[in-house]
Amino acid sequence: MADVARLAGVSSQTVSRVSNGYAGVNEETRRAVLAAMKELGYRPNSAARALKRGEFRTIGVITFTLATTGNVRTLEAIATSAAQEGYAVTLLPVAVPTQDEVRGAFSRLEELAVDAVIVIMEVHLLDAATITLPPHVQVVVVDSDAGDRYTVVDTDQAGGTRAAVQHLLDLGHDTVWHLAGPEGSFAAQRRTDAWRAVLTEAGRVPPPLIQGDWSTESGYRAGRELARRQDCTAVFVANDQMALGLQHALHEHGRRVPEDVSVVGFDDIPEAAHFSPPLTTVHQDFAKVGRLCVSAALRKVRGEGAERGTTLVPTRLVVRASTAPPRGDAR
Repeated sequence: MADVARLAGVSSQTVSRVSNGYAGVNEETRRAVLAAMKELGYRPNSAARALKRGEFRTIGVITFTLATTGNVRTLEAIATSAAQEGYAVTLLPVAVPTQDEVRGAFSRLEELAVDAVIVIMEVHLLDAATITLPPHVQVVVVDSDAGDRYTVVDTDQAGGTRAAVQHLLDLGHDTVWHLAGPEGSFAAQRRTDAWRAVLTEAGRVPPPLIQGDWSTESGYRAGRELARRQDCTAVFVANDQMALGLQHALHEHGRRVPEDVSVVGFDDIPEAAHFSPPLTTVHQDFAKVGRLCVSAALRKVRGEGAERGTTLVPTRLVVRASTAPPRGDAR
């Protein structure tokens, strides 16, 4: 810094102010300092900054899988929002969702020096007594039912499901079948519970639940099973990837979408508008989830955020060409 100051003809304090982006430095001086930094190859020492300020400008992210659309898009939004706030992101995947693995992940992130941790939970972990997070770490959790203990940000899974199932009932379908996500998934369970509740409230008997694993292949297998059932005229699918596989199987078995079977997905992935036919689905605002996670984490770092509570991000039903009233003979 002293070398930069001598070359630019300014004080070390001025170099520090320019380096840290502070106001109060005139433009000509700022350009001179930046030119000197470039000429000398000067880079601010982030470790020294962290020691001086007591902050590392880094957010840690723990996730148990990157195999789902929701997790990947949420992570992308977190990284983008963090960068806009001047923070880096350190990603730590955890292969096995156990207490020991969670504890080890937090220990490693502390060694890597982070200011806060965002945990993307795909499975029922924080809902179980066996899983606890370190009390001294600033934590925000995505996709969990633990708002009574942590700061949680989640999509309104139940609201989105209710809109999807009610849409199919309003079209005149007697009932709605459901292709669910994996048993251990919090999001899948929320959607299943809401599907069953809407049908029960409407006086309909819920058909047998069909279990998938979020993959297109599991959707295809379920589609082959449902294609044999002439009483199946409407299916709510827990994500768009499974809906793609289901539509493929229905087509192979001569069941037309939506003339014979209406299909609604969940997520609204970019490709959903280009399925054949274009998929009616529930839109999730992953970008907003990511922004709210970063915002909540930084508020906690500054001592401004609530210790616990759940923030729900609204969903909306996007109606396309995969849903229609049932044919008279099908009913």
